[in-house]
Amino acid sequence: MTAANQTLLFDDLGTREVQADFSGGTLSSDAGALLLRQVDRNLGLTQSLALCFGDARNQVFVDHSVAELLRQRVYGTALGYEDLNDHDRLRLDPLLAAACEKTDPLGQERFLPQHRGIALASPATLNRLELSNNKTTRCHKLPHDPARIEACLLKMGARCLPRHSREVILDLDAMGHRLHGGQEGRHFNAYYDDYCYLPLYAFAGPFPLWAQLRTAEHEAAHGTVAALEKIVPAIRKRCPNARVIVRADSGFGREEIMAWCESQPEVYYCLGLAKNAVLIEKLGRALARARARQCLSGAASVREFAEFEYCTHKSWSRSRRVIGKAEVMREGENPRFIVTNLPAGGFEEQEQKKGEEEEERTRFLPARLYEELYCARGDMENMLKQQVLDLKADRMSTHHLASNQFRLWEAMFAYLLLERLRTQGLAGTELEQATAGSVRLKLLKVAAQVRVSVRRVYVQMSSAYPLQELFRRCQRRLMAFPLWSD
Repeated sequence: MTAANQTLLFDDLGTREVQADFSGGTLSSDAGALLLRQVDRNLGLTQSLALCFGDARNQVFVDHSVAELLRQRVYGTALGYEDLNDHDRLRLDPLLAAACEKTDPLGQERFLPQHRGIALASPATLNRLELSNNKTTRCHKLPHDPARIEACLLKMGARCLPRHSREVILDLDAMGHRLHGGQEGRHFNAYYDDYCYLPLYAFAGPFPLWAQLRTAEHEAAHGTVAALEKIVPAIRKRCPNARVIVRADSGFGREEIMAWCESQPEVYYCLGLAKNAVLIEKLGRALARARARQCLSGAASVREFAEFEYCTHKSWSRSRRVIGKAEVMREGENPRFIVTNLPAGGFEEQEQKKGEEEEERTRFLPARLYEELYCARGDMENMLKQQVLDLKADRMSTHHLASNQFRLWEAMFAYLLLERLRTQGLAGTELEQATAGSVRLKLLKVAAQVRVSVRRVYVQMSSAYPLQELFRRCQRRLMAFPLWSD
């Protein structure tokens, strides 16, 4: 008796014995990988990403193309298999092989006899793909061009923006990814009280545009202007009539960023500003009013807003518009500040529908600017949480900085696939606003039996799956989108 057929006995169920074994055949727990495949084909993501790689292998002996390797890795990350070791068993999954465009999903036609029956690449092969830029041995023949991958992510993300957008809000943030080894470029960061990397992220709405792995000895805003010089033209290429509003916390309230935005046509900023004694003094009257209102009302929190011109003694080149929030709570005062070049009276649009003119005039007044525009940047922080909690983007476990950067990109591409799945396939459904982890759990983790014949790959999904109608609706919507063509 083989190990697969050995019976496992559990406690009886009434008069019935409960037995189990591993002889079910070609089963998969990830039938939703077919949805990822369709999103990828619509977007052309992995095919475009594969063009960023060189391939010095002798093609006579190659079982896995670069595009297939990338699909296996990116789809695996989206499905919750962030570690390369997961692919030691995942490579046996015929459904994932079919999703990765393997025309032989059972692996019966592989070059070496000992590999037959295994359709996908091993963890060692995937590891060489990630490490090729750091190794010069004969085993590492798949180098990638970091500049081209950077541009690919930017192009893919910008392509998701509505072409006729009149305004694009670009969110910037830095996030510490802690390290647990001797990785290249590790540095102790006092804010995170640990050794870490400090990548720079940029999102336009829900769409990822930028993920730059940086060492942690610099401040959060380091290299932001160089990134903006690439991101803004990409947005303009996609949305030629759009103005761009750069939004970020106080770590990005720096002269070089503000001056760059001011030098560009139709580029604005709304940035946090670290408080100091001078700013708090200018907010004094508003704080006094807030204290008085709290005493009279007994409310737990009272806010007042003030607007004024401000310039530092040395670091700023000019005076700028500053909005101060004077908040008084039972625990004490909580003043906050933002700096912006957005016009207080709003933008003068040539064509506005009736009723929108007043809305535009009041949009950038102090209270609305702070509470509705600036505070909305919290949505990006939720996306970064999904990167870390759902896609393990902080799994920087290789030694080299370049390969850890590539792993960060892999997580971003996986997130982009899940975002497109959510936007294109799940709009108006219960999962429209779901996190990447919830989409994976409820839509992608579907049990299925896979049967492969000469004429078809037949996937029989579980009859007990509770969201069958949602799955069908998502599939119909994705199939209605045109396939990507360069």
